[in-house]
Amino acid sequence: MRGIRGATTADRNDSEAIVEATGELLAEMIRLNQVDPEEVAFAYFTSTPDLDAEFPALAARQLGWIDVPLLCGHELAVRLPNPRGVRQCIRVVLLYNTDKRQKEMRHVYLRGAQAIRRDLDRHRTHLEGVTR
Repeated sequence: MRGIRGATTADRNDSEAIVEATGELLAEMIRLNQVDPEEVAFAYFTSTPDLDAEFPALAARQLGWIDVPLLCGHELAVRLPNPRGVRQCIRVVLLYNTDKRQKEMRHVYLRGAQAIRRDLDRHRTHLEGVTR
């Protein structure tokens, strides 16, 4: 089993914007990782407290993930200028049954959540420099 991370932002705090952004994120995670939905074991969705008009997991149900256990929660309200404190942010972790190595998983950061990816890349670069 492997984990795949993803994050995106919604344009507005309404059901349509939240489900649309989450659906776009899930579609890209599936495409990049060649995920067979039958092999998804669990998905955990979070949203920042400024998104409360809909459960992001509804997008997964609309993709047909009826038998996949889904759970939603709220992220901490971390404020800017913290680079991980992205507003109107939806995050997801998929647990996926696969023989691939964790390093082969392709994590997806769309829209305003690309700031999270840049911060993660900075940490990775720093750690690689320390371990050499």
